[in-house]
Amino acid sequence: MTHASFSRAERINAALTQAFSPAVIRIEDDSDRHAGHAGAQPGGQSHYSVLLVSSAFEGIGRVARSRAVHAALAAEFGPAEQGGMHALALTLRTPEEHAAQAKK
Repeated sequence: MTHASFSRAERINAALTQAFSPAVIRIEDDSDRHAGHAGAQPGGQSHYSVLLVSSAFEGIGRVARSRAVHAALAAEFGPAEQGGMHALALTLRTPEEHAAQAKK
């Protein structure tokens, strides 16, 4: 099975799991909610939301966390016309932050 035969969600999961050893990872393809918008592609796989909980984020600020995730997923971005991912909504937490959020 080639790399391209995996869905983008599977590739995102594999890349983030390798880079961050997450305690929690949740990936949602939001493409259907963006049909007709800029960057939307027929067949979807252009807009995603990711919840990533990892101890790798301890002591790292919000912007640095986001940059690290974007770097890990660099191969997924690119021009929408060429099938690149257009949008990525990130929720990035440490396990402690996630536990505190769950109590709210």
